[in-house]
Amino acid sequence: QLQLVESGGGLVQPGGSLRLSCAGSEAPLPAYAVGWFRQAPGEEREGVSWIATDGRTTKDADSVKGRFTISRDDAKNTVYLKLNSLKPEDTGVYYCAAKLGFYGSLGAHYYDYWGQGTQVTVSS
Repeated sequence: QLQLVESGGGLVQPGGSLRLSCAGSEAPLPAYAVGWFRQAPGEEREGVSWIATDGRTTKDADSVKGRFTISRDDAKNTVYLKLNSLKPEDTGVYYCAAKLGFYGSLGAHYYDYWGQGTQVTVSS
């Protein structure tokens, strides 16, 4: 069964950038649509972006449009989320999730497999 591991989180100043990675194992991640989510303390998990298996079909939440970019490298069994122009409200634990098939979703209930999360803190 697919296993997902996120990495790349950390502490960054407002306006800074990070690149998060979601590495898949035990199953071929290219066969799965992948989504990124985030959760701040006391808040619900929010869908940020997803990418289809073709690597070209993507969708971003309005809150991150133009600042975050999702991509995938099938040879490395990895999906990335590039975070630019970070704001304090982007702080939270970022999770990747996967579902077998072409399309993704910004809804957390859609996905079958989840990683353990990586912390992103935006603060001066």
